[in-house]
Amino acid sequence: MKMKENDLITITDEEGVERTFVILFTFTNEKRGANYVFFYDEENDEEVMYARYYEDGTLDYIEDSKEISEIEEVFAAYESELEEDEDEE
Repeated sequence: MKMKENDLITITDEEGVERTFVILFTFTNEKRGANYVFFYDEENDEEVMYARYYEDGTLDYIEDSKEISEIEEVFAAYESELEEDEDEE
């Protein structure tokens, strides 16, 4: 499954409720051999969530603190790049 920026992703929670989110961006960590997707709810674009994703479309939430730190660094770099782009305009 190919996930692309601005595509929609539907996630079913533990209670069977489906929610739709917008994909912000994806990232592949070659060292870990893992793909990640960053996404947000259109009604609350202040909160960005992330998960590991697989080619079959399944998602795993990340629980390992070291992996979470790595992902947060990726997101910080993404935000920094956005700010630089805005400053150039």
